[in-house]
Amino acid sequence: MDWSLRPERAPGIEIREVSDGYVAYDAGRDRLHFLNATAMMLLELCDGRLQARELPELIAAAYRLSAPPAAEVGACLDQLLAEGLLIHAAPLAP
Repeated sequence: MDWSLRPERAPGIEIREVSDGYVAYDAGRDRLHFLNATAMMLLELCDGRLQARELPELIAAAYRLSAPPAAEVGACLDQLLAEGLLIHAAPLAP
């Protein structure tokens, strides 16, 4: 995981809540993805302004964890990027 990247949700991803989590539909690829609450939270947090390194702390705070789950967040971000649900945001303007 490149912790300096600023991930953001890929354009055209539609998200719906379902009984046991969330589904994200990528119309461009005609793919449906099932997400748990934590993956959905990461997808929501990834707005292109936060660096990936900030996300484990936010997840720890949201779930009141004693330590940031860096490995788990990194793995989830890698998966969301690989599946095309997240993309690398353009650099922020100075």
